[in-house]
Amino acid sequence: MEATAQEVDAAVRAAHDARGALADRGVRAAFLRTAAEELEAAKDGLVETADAETALGTVRLTGELARTCYQLRAFADIVDEGAFLDVVIDHPDDTATPPVPDLRRYKVPLGVVAVYSASNFPFAFSVPGGDTASALAAGCPVVVKAHPDHPALSERVAAVLRRAAARHGVPEAVVGLVHGFEAGIELIKHPLIAAAGFTGSVRGGRALFDAAAARPVPIPFHGELGSLNPVLVTEAAAAERAEEIGSGLAGSMTLGVGQFCVKPGLVFAPAGDAGDRLLKSLTDTVGGTGAGVLLDHRMRDNFVAGVAERAQLPDVEAPVAPGAGDEHTVSPGFLTVPAARLAEEGEHDLLLEECFGPVTVVARYQDEAEVRSVLTRLPGNLTATVHLSEREAAGEGRGAEIVEELTPLAGRVLVNAWPTGVAVAPAQHHGGPYPATTSTSTSVGGTAIERWLRPVAYQNTPEALLPPELRDDNPLGLPRRFNGRLER
Repeated sequence: MEATAQEVDAAVRAAHDARGALADRGVRAAFLRTAAEELEAAKDGLVETADAETALGTVRLTGELARTCYQLRAFADIVDEGAFLDVVIDHPDDTATPPVPDLRRYKVPLGVVAVYSASNFPFAFSVPGGDTASALAAGCPVVVKAHPDHPALSERVAAVLRRAAARHGVPEAVVGLVHGFEAGIELIKHPLIAAAGFTGSVRGGRALFDAAAARPVPIPFHGELGSLNPVLVTEAAAAERAEEIGSGLAGSMTLGVGQFCVKPGLVFAPAGDAGDRLLKSLTDTVGGTGAGVLLDHRMRDNFVAGVAERAQLPDVEAPVAPGAGDEHTVSPGFLTVPAARLAEEGEHDLLLEECFGPVTVVARYQDEAEVRSVLTRLPGNLTATVHLSEREAAGEGRGAEIVEELTPLAGRVLVNAWPTGVAVAPAQHHGGPYPATTSTSTSVGGTAIERWLRPVAYQNTPEALLPPELRDDNPLGLPRRFNGRLER
């Protein structure tokens, strides 16, 4: 199934030729809604195929498919509304300094988008996922590089999307699909690829990011690469509800066998009695959680080797030892380490790197100074979480300062919650400082569409020559800013 360079070229060129079919916003919105309907109609077969390839379970996969269909419909609503076009019209003003000419600005699609599927979400971050949905909503055809962990599902889903396109007279080539490592390299280098979206490892994502930048014409590369997702539990919060926090942490770090990109991988817990109670709750809950299957044997091998290497570091303990189950599974667990070990550069830096799978590191701190020392050493993250006491959450103590300290570390800051679970909502941001992502954009939520658009302004252009989006009479009824006033 490995695509040749010629097959990649054919897929990209066919997608490029199909751009005009997505120019009509009404057609795009209808296509996205039909895609959701077709996926729902094919649900049973798709979930069965996905489970056979990923072992994620029918309950989890059914929910993920529902989320994916919701996301497609959400982008259809965004297309219908039209605010994403960001229309701004300024009439001439000779009294301004300097004088303002007639200027009209909106956003246009970039062109064909390369989408690199993720392994851990075979629907929501794969062929029909957020990158594909937002790119199509922007008016950009896509060529998807299928993930090798679910090739059959990728083919079936691509066929569903193409069928939905055909129902609206849109060429099936607006959704291209290629397989293979070399195909992924050829895809990012193709001169007709205008941008790319990626979810995966730091190593793979950085290689593609560098390739995108090294092209004769560099292109935007929106990659989600890796995240530790730190959690800080204040001493007051642990004293108030240690058992609840411990069991909640266990559920979050083992959800989906620890294969969520927002899994909490580093937790700061106080060193005193309250922290001991938290660890006992965590021990009891994780210890009662069964072994699970990771997405492939490569990931399993990396997990087993990674936790073993971390467990051998000085002063690292394993109250519940993570590692191999039977020949196919892994057992969840967690490691503890004095926070002071992480405050300075050394061999314990390994604990500040993401370990994909059901494990977390609990750093026991003596005081807030130790926590701050470690926080300054952390790389960028998708999320950062703090658990506060009731009084701290009400504004007493350092609650507000802690939130402020966590903000530079992540794209989403949580208070008294767990990062696993990323709602598809207009205000959502799923991104963060490098290496969490390679750009400042989000891959979840309505503003994900902005990645595939570029602004263009027209100056002193006669009305008859303007696109309808920029005409004074607003024939398309778009939200816009007209001479400084926001019009809905």
